[in-house]
Amino acid sequence: MKNELKHLFGQNLEWSKKMKAEDVHFFDKLVGQQAPEYLWIGCSDSRVPANEIVGLLPGELFVHRNVANIVIHTDFNCLSVIQYAVEILKVKHVIVCGHYGCGGVKAAMDTKAFGLIDNWLHSIKNIYKRNQHQLKHLSSEQEKLDKMCELNVIQQVHNLCYTSIVQEAWHKGQPLSVHGWIYDIKDGVLKNLGITVDGQDQIEPIYHLTGGD
Repeated sequence: MKNELKHLFGQNLEWSKKMKAEDVHFFDKLVGQQAPEYLWIGCSDSRVPANEIVGLLPGELFVHRNVANIVIHTDFNCLSVIQYAVEILKVKHVIVCGHYGCGGVKAAMDTKAFGLIDNWLHSIKNIYKRNQHQLKHLSSEQEKLDKMCELNVIQQVHNLCYTSIVQEAWHKGQPLSVHGWIYDIKDGVLKNLGITVDGQDQIEPIYHLTGGD
């Protein structure tokens, strides 16, 4: 069978040689048990490489990515990643990182049908509807999109904090903070959206889970 992706294997070998040249023990370190302090929940967009933009090596950042960096309580893929990161790896920080110009957020702001993904983006439409009064005062569509990308991150931070996984960690006294960031593809700079939650007392009482006996 013809290998149409042969160039990728070639690039892989070059990368492997480069890593070993920079640090002869690079791969030996990776073979050991991973012990990251951070869980990154980001967008699937290929322009947002999680490890690289925060200057961390493989093994230092546990990563989950999906379209528009959404945390939905029926997404068992995402919840399984969160549970493993929090309960097994004992990460200290969970970072929800969106990016400006997100295609998923933009699609959710439109009425055009895109197919199966419309179901995935439904929750972002709810964010858009709830914040229309704020968005209508912005002068351009780009400003509205940028603001929506920020609002989406903030909502996903809240959604994370509402999970039984995160709240159970807090009940046990486990140090765990959830942060909301956004990445600007135009200049490669991260922005802190000023939302960090590290305890149940910082979320609305209706979402409190009291724990079992």
